[in-house]
Amino acid sequence: MLIKLLFIILLLLMVMCLFRALPAIIKGQSSRPLSHYLGRRLLIAVILFGLVVIALMTGVIQPNPSPYTL
Repeated sequence: MLIKLLFIILLLLMVMCLFRALPAIIKGQSSRPLSHYLGRRLLIAVILFGLVVIALMTGVIQPNPSPYTL
């Protein structure tokens, strides 16, 4: 349950970074460059991917079964 909550929080942080970058995209000027917000989004995505891989390897989360196996 805790790992799923962490996934949701990280996904919400990714969306928040996108919304914070939106004024920089629209107006073209901001206190921080656009790469700052997009870099943070990339870092969160890498952390999220790593957590998913670790959770799958340890058995905390289970993948859906393949529809092609009998």
